[in-house]
Order: sequence, then C-alpha cells, then structure tokens
Amino acid sequence: MTQAFRRGVLDGLPFIVIMAPFGALFGVLATEAGLRLDQTLAFSAVVIAGAAQFTALGLMDAGAPVAVVLLSALAVNLRMMMYSAALVPHLGSAPRWQRAAASYLLVDQTYALSAARFEETPWSVPDKMRYFAGTALPVFPAWTGGTLLGAELGARVPESWPLDFAMPLAFLALVGPMLRTRAHVAAAFVSVVAALGLAWLPWNLGLLAAAALAMATGAEVERRS
Repeated sequence: MTQAFRRGVLDGLPFIVIMAPFGALFGVLATEAGLRLDQTLAFSAVVIAGAAQFTALGLMDAGAPVAVVLLSALAVNLRMMMYSAALVPHLGSAPRWQRAAASYLLVDQTYALSAARFEETPWSVPDKMRYFAGTALPVFPAWTGGTLLGAELGARVPESWPLDFAMPLAFLALVGPMLRTRAHVAAAFVSVVAALGLAWLPWNLGLLAAAALAMATGAEVERRS
C-alpha cells in the first residue's frame, strides 16, 4: 500500500459516518416506493449519485413524467461535469482505463478530498490516482452497504431514527470548505434562496430553476470581479 493510497483511505474514513445512514435512508425509501432489493442495490451500485437518486425516486413516486425524472436527475448531477473538468489537470494524463475507473468513482466526497489534497501536495499523476482510489475505498462500501441495510430493514426502521440528517450534513461538510470566492458564495446564496422560494413548483422544477439562477449569478459575479 503506497503512502498516497493510505492517505486517501484515512481521509475518506470519516465519511463512513455520513454515507452509511445516507445509503440506509435511500434503501428504506426505495423499498417503500416499491423497488425490489436487487433493483435498489443496482440503482445504488450503478448510478452512485445519492442526491440524483433521491430526486429521481421522489419524482417516480409522485408519478412525474419520465422526461422530468431524467431531466431533474441530470440537473442535480451536472456538478459532476465541473468536477471532471477540475480534475483533468491532475488525472488527465493517466491511462484510459484508470480515467474510466475514476469517472465511475467520482462522487462529491472523492472529488472534494482529491481537489483539496492535489492543490497542496505535489504528487505525480500515479500517486494522485492512488490517492483518489484510496478515498473511494471507505466511501463506496459505506454507501452500498447502507443501502443494503436500509432495503433489508425497510419499514422496520423506526420513524424516530433521524436518518435524513445525513443528506444535508454531507453536503454542508463538502460545500462549506469549497466556498472560497465571492462568486462561490453568491451562487450558493442564490441557490438556497431560489430553491426555497420556488419549492411550490411541481416535480421539483424549482430545483432546476434555482440551479440555473445560481450558475448565472456565479458567472456574473466572477465576470465583474
């Protein structure tokens, strides 16, 4: 085990506390929505996009059109394009199969840890890839294991268990340290205000509008800076 890989594992370990209940909550909701155990696990293992999965599941349960479900899930996951672009200077010269594996393992946690570590540590590309893989090692078993546990327990999970704390906590822990410029803060502020103000729109369309407003705000503030 290399130093970079070991460092990645250690940095990713704290996210088990968040990812396990996050996955369990999805497992519970998926089974309540009528998905079988194998469908729930496949959803988590193939898609690996917690926020987008919750969005799609909620819309499917509400009977939203397929186009709205897909559009909303894609909108929630648009940030992955930005994550990928940000990692290209660090991992872009790695072998193709490694880049393909990294794209599969790219989630909020692996990106946030890697982006911060790559800025402060002058590793080679192979070491950066080892670190990235190390961050994924604790995160993914926690997510899929949590999903399996939630799907198995289903309705037996007491409603008093506050599993839904994990989702906002996960994003607060990730987004907070990344708000480093006025454009970031402005975009985050507009997204929160707009999402709350437009929550009355059906099928979570307010989320799409809030995302567009936030991106436009961030771009404008960046242009004026």
